[in-house]
Amino acid sequence: MSATTYALGAFILLAYTLEAITGFGSIVIALSLGALLLPIDQLLPVLVPLNICMTGFLVSRHWRLIDRRLLLGMILPGMAIGTLAGYLLLPYLDEVSLKRGFGVLILWFAGRELWRLQRKAPAREHTPNWVMRLATTAAGICHGLFASGGPLLVFALATTTLDKARLRATLVSVWFSLNSLLTLAFLLDGRLVPALPQVLLYAPLLLVGVWLGERLHRRIDERHFRIAIYALLLITGTLLLVGP
Repeated sequence: MSATTYALGAFILLAYTLEAITGFGSIVIALSLGALLLPIDQLLPVLVPLNICMTGFLVSRHWRLIDRRLLLGMILPGMAIGTLAGYLLLPYLDEVSLKRGFGVLILWFAGRELWRLQRKAPAREHTPNWVMRLATTAAGICHGLFASGGPLLVFALATTTLDKARLRATLVSVWFSLNSLLTLAFLLDGRLVPALPQVLLYAPLLLVGVWLGERLHRRIDERHFRIAIYALLLITGTLLLVGP
């Protein structure tokens, strides 16, 4: 196996461990790092099926904690519409534009979260429903383009009263639902089958990531962990913007 294969495996392990801890971030981390090595359109048919395997397992374990009213009434309708729009837009964007756009997205999100963590900024006031619906649709568009709607969705949900465990359970149910649809789309457009050998190659890493993530979810100081992850995202976002 090549150095690229090993490097992508390390990125996947890091990213999926993070999602097992927080409920989001697997694809945005793996894609932002992996895009330094491979085209985004080659990465997505590998990362998305891996994600549904992991989120499916987490949903089966923590389904009682899912906020179904928020999920079905607010999140999924806007996310589904946005995801379809993003998927349909994808063929009209070139690789350079995708990388630049993705770089801007992760720089904005990582910079904002680092600022909030360092300044210990107070929580925002309650977000109006129309703003949340707009934000979830925008998150869906990002998900259709990059399978990475997590940053915008977490931003939209920042003023909810969900605790850490309920937020994680609700988020992974979103990714399981939407990424199942994206995987079906990749099957229909012919991108899934060529990617299956890589999916099978990296699948064992999910077991390690979930095991680590479940343990760390209960024990780790989430603030310090997030600072390290957001700093890593700032670096990779910058590399995506200035790279070839």
